Amino acid sequence: MKLTLRVWRQQNPETPGAMATYEVDNISADMSFLEMLDTLNEELTLAGDEPVAFDHDCREGICGACSLVINGDAHGPERTTTCQLHMRSFADGDTIDIEPWRASAFPVIKDLVVDRSSFDRIIQSGGYISAATGTAPDAHATPVPKPDAEFAFEHAECIGCGACVAACPNGSAMLFTSAKVNHLNVLPQGAPERETRVLDMVAQMDEEGFGGCTLTGECATACPKGIPLPSIAAMNKEWLRATRKVRR
Repeated sequence: MKLTLRVWRQQNPETPGAMATYEVDNISADMSFLEMLDTLNEELTLAGDEPVAFDHDCREGICGACSLVINGDAHGPERTTTCQLHMRSFADGDTIDIEPWRASAFPVIKDLVVDRSSFDRIIQSGGYISAATGTAPDAHATPVPKPDAEFAFEHAECIGCGACVAACPNGSAMLFTSAKVNHLNVLPQGAPERETRVLDMVAQMDEEGFGGCTLTGECATACPKGIPLPSIAAMNKEWLRATRKVRR
């Protein structure tokens, strides 16, 4: 498979970036997208050029490190992470545009690497639960209804990749924040900080400069873990509940 790659190159946050064009050949359809970029970087290194910087870690669809906009779609044409996207999704002779996440809250560090520490600060602002010291309680000591457990697990699947932000026309982080709020607030262990958690996390999200949510649904469509759009409505209810309680 021979491909033409148009890749965003940017030396650092202070310098302007631009698309650079490269040709790669002998690409196997069984390669992952990141393996294809490894091949490109090997060729660039052998030619004495600087390789393309891009984020990656586990390459198993678990960590959420990979973060590329491929032909205008977050993570590419399939609903999966970039590391789990395979070149069989493309055809011989295709031209592929590869860009970083585009959001003011995700500044470009270099090439395709963006700074997603804003997500970390949102989690730090309220993503914890109280834990009593002493002997660990028995596993069945705090019963959790099955619907609540399933709801929590569904939202805990969020890997914080940022595809929801990249796909949203407003650059909103509502789907990410709602996943982090909901998976803790529905459980008994998260109950002590239920109100402060949602208020603090939403406030931090706004402070980071993410855009407002207009429920276009692009975030849920792009999410590789299938976090559902109603998650946002659930968080909004939590926020309203907490706001009313604080006002009392």
